[in-house]
Amino acid sequence: MAQASFWIHLHALAAILSLTGFVIRGIWMLADSPQLRKKWVKITPHVVDTVLLVSALVAAYLLFWQNGVHPDFITVKIVGLIVYIGLGLVALRFGKTRGLRASAWLLAILVFLYVSAVGVAHTHPQLQDVLPALVTAV
Repeated sequence: MAQASFWIHLHALAAILSLTGFVIRGIWMLADSPQLRKKWVKITPHVVDTVLLVSALVAAYLLFWQNGVHPDFITVKIVGLIVYIGLGLVALRFGKTRGLRASAWLLAILVFLYVSAVGVAHTHPQLQDVLPALVTAV
């Protein structure tokens, strides 16, 4: 368990760095900042996200998979990751209009927070439980 603890903490740190970087790049994107074209801004997210993914896989292996267990919340996190990546690509690369990019950016942040909540709770709460104000307003 001590070995898994290292990977869990590394994963949490990488998650914080990943979200922080994504938020900053989104703000720069909305402001048409030249910062987005700098080499370190293009490389750093790949390094951070690789650490995030590798630490998640190692922790999942140490805690669950080596024992033949695959909890549902891991699947929810994987699907959420795919959705987050897709929204992030629209937000920072493929979105045709600023409105589309901004919408995809905000949705990606919400998906990231949902996936983070799933990871902390070790369960997959229904969206209505996570965002009750949004659901009841509809």
